[in-house]
Amino acid sequence: MSRIGKNPVTITKGVNVSVGNDNVITVKGPKGELKQRIDPDIKVKVSDDKIELERPTDQIRHKAMHGLYRALINNMVQGVAEGYTKTLELVGVGYKASNQGNLLDLSLGYSHNILVEIPKELSITTAQEKGKNPKITLSSVDKQLLGQVAAKIRSLRKPEPYKGKGVKFEGEVLRRKAGKSAGK
Repeated sequence: MSRIGKNPVTITKGVNVSVGNDNVITVKGPKGELKQRIDPDIKVKVSDDKIELERPTDQIRHKAMHGLYRALINNMVQGVAEGYTKTLELVGVGYKASNQGNLLDLSLGYSHNILVEIPKELSITTAQEKGKNPKITLSSVDKQLLGQVAAKIRSLRKPEPYKGKGVKFEGEVLRRKAGKSAGK
């Protein structure tokens, strides 16, 4: 059995889970609602406080989907109950971030500002405290979408290995390189 797939997903209080006829799982909670289409081979059983997934055979494909869908459903249940947040940090002189609604305006050392439209499912806040690096905080119930948008923002100016300048996740440890040695 898949070690991840065989573990049941615990449903927290205030979260409702239902399975539709076309294998679409709907998870509703205090923070929102998420839907996920499940492969027809994987069977989903919803009891009072647990969700269990079963696969028909031990084929590699079925084993992979068993663990994948269990993890996706677990992320959905956690998301609608508590939500997820990611914080990005802008390291560099003159790097700035501001937002108007869901439009993010970044100044990352290029000759122009970069405008990024954030999906409406995400909420965004920017903070610029004196003496500290500007921070962008993204929060959502959808872990997949949150990670995808955060990675897209990070890719606009990846941290470089010599000074560490760029957009990085908060708490991310960068692998630093030594610069040129001094001449003789």
